Amino acid sequence: MKKKITTQEDLKHLTILGKSGIKEGRLETFPNHHPERDYTVTLQTNEFTCVCPMTGQPDFARLEISYVPDKKILESKSLKLYLQSFRNQGVFHEHVVNVILDEIVKVLSPRRCQIKAHFAVRGGIGISVEVEWKK
Repeated sequence: MKKKITTQEDLKHLTILGKSGIKEGRLETFPNHHPERDYTVTLQTNEFTCVCPMTGQPDFARLEISYVPDKKILESKSLKLYLQSFRNQGVFHEHVVNVILDEIVKVLSPRRCQIKAHFAVRGGIGISVEVEWKK
């Protein structure tokens, strides 16, 4: 049985990985070589930031994005740059987590996707938001 490995064809549509100085907020994918099986991919960051839409004060969060891929896999550098695009945007926590989920589902069409966001305490209250989408 021939092993399924990353090929040049897999890389054909990736425009961000391996490049420097790109500041885009666009998610990219590559083909899943194992679509016959369910498996979970989990991506985590402690560096998500946005700002309060009323005060402009910074908000920091730990994000955990888990999904079961179907035909595509999310390229991690494009996710990093996409998440950085929220750095100066004024948005409520509940809204931004749902926007991120919607965008991931749109480009990835996963079997399942869940995002857990744990925002740092500000004003004495911490906020966690969990959203999930299933095919």
